[in-house]
Amino acid sequence: MTFMPVEEAIARIPMWKEAKDLKVSLLRGGITNYNYRVDVGGESFALRISGDKTELLGINREYECRSQTIAAELGIAPEVVYFLEPEGIIVTRFVSGRPVPPEELRQPENLQRLAKILLRIHSMPEIPGVFNSFQVVRDYADIARKYKVQLPKNFDWMLQRMNAAESALNSQPLTLQPCHNDLLNGNFLLTNWLYILDWEYAGMGDIFFDLANFSNNHELSTEEAHWLLNFYFDKDTPQNVAHLNIMRIMSDFREAMWGLVQIGISSIDFDFREYADKHFERLTQNIQNPKWEQWLTDVRIA
Repeated sequence: MTFMPVEEAIARIPMWKEAKDLKVSLLRGGITNYNYRVDVGGESFALRISGDKTELLGINREYECRSQTIAAELGIAPEVVYFLEPEGIIVTRFVSGRPVPPEELRQPENLQRLAKILLRIHSMPEIPGVFNSFQVVRDYADIARKYKVQLPKNFDWMLQRMNAAESALNSQPLTLQPCHNDLLNGNFLLTNWLYILDWEYAGMGDIFFDLANFSNNHELSTEEAHWLLNFYFDKDTPQNVAHLNIMRIMSDFREAMWGLVQIGISSIDFDFREYADKHFERLTQNIQNPKWEQWLTDVRIA
């Protein structure tokens, strides 16, 4: 799907066709899509236009719209006001809030708040689509090769370890639940409530991926990760700790491979190679953790 200029997108939104006081301003910070604030008729909206070829990242815009609509009904996400098909352009209410720095979200009271929000997400009605981090890595690898993007030299070694982790987790499979799957710091907005933005990777998945993805993206220490598990489960068993640590590796693997795909397809001015390398380095270090084999054993415990 090719990028649509903002003027053309606005012309396609029925409720704005006759507007005389429409003001558009670019929202900076996105590295997949183009985001705008639209002020019109005394109201403010966020307009999101898909970047080029984002379907290759595994994004289904209809699924995203449905997932965010459900989340918005629960007060977790901004309200979806309009969805333009087939381009997948989404208009939501603009939420006037502030970013929440990682060090603030790492505070125990905010980790407790986050755990409650994740429990609400994971208890939502079933949403469309399935998110499997292991399959995402394989799919992204195929796309990276297609676009002749260089894979790291130890890629086969990483895949072998990934396959071992997948096999261990499949011995005690969890029921798939609604998950956000993209808990970057930039996707949190604080008003009198904590909103979660950007539901484009949402799908039925492993709840530990959300916990791990948040932990990685906010650089939680071992102690802080234990707090998060305790707030979410009321306790942190060895099996839960192992599952979280394996999914932290898979979160980095997904992010790294996402960066490689973006090298091949994106026209956005961003250093995707540096982004990928950072995550490859951390996942390699974590796979080399002396506790790796123990984690594989612990997740098999019923």
